[in-house]
Amino acid sequence: MGLISNGSTIFDAGAFDSGLAKGAMTFIKKLTASSSGNLTFLNGASSVVLDSTYKEYFFTFKNIHPQTDGVQLTVNFTSDGTNYNVTKTTTYFLTRQNEANNGNEISYKTDLDLAQSASNQALDVDSSNDNDHAESGFLHLYDPASTVFAKHFTATVNNVQTNNAAMTHYTGGYLNTTSAITGVRFAMSSGNMDLGDICLYGIN
Repeated sequence: MGLISNGSTIFDAGAFDSGLAKGAMTFIKKLTASSSGNLTFLNGASSVVLDSTYKEYFFTFKNIHPQTDGVQLTVNFTSDGTNYNVTKTTTYFLTRQNEANNGNEISYKTDLDLAQSASNQALDVDSSNDNDHAESGFLHLYDPASTVFAKHFTATVNNVQTNNAAMTHYTGGYLNTTSAITGVRFAMSSGNMDLGDICLYGIN
């Protein structure tokens, strides 16, 4: 028995229709930090694709280790290939639990959201630079090549706080421009990224 949606056969006898789009995720580029001031993905530079080829772009952060204690991983965007200062309106909340089970929290952080600001957006806070500490997560950027709509993004990052608490950070918002977004830059709020990598994927 087959599964049919909107007149199209999705699968029949256990097999998918090979002619249908499956939402494949395509690897584009990996950048590895080594005492790096930033990791930047710019369309057309160093084999980076960030244009109308895909409607959604997906960044993964793996074991980003900051040089400086107590800093933030941040993101900003460019529409001209040079200035990473696109105007944003965002929201930010976090959850926290410490090793002693007495510092749990879930809260909206008004000091970390942005309202029509070109500043870097924090993706986490108070990241520890202990040797065994790091931060990992992901960011989705939706239809950056659109010249009709504002651009939306969402991010989730987990880090180890300087007091050894586990923190998960949820950020999202829109880039208030109808110009195409052509680049994304990740940096620490102070100091370099010692280690870790960020990978970029395109999603059909």
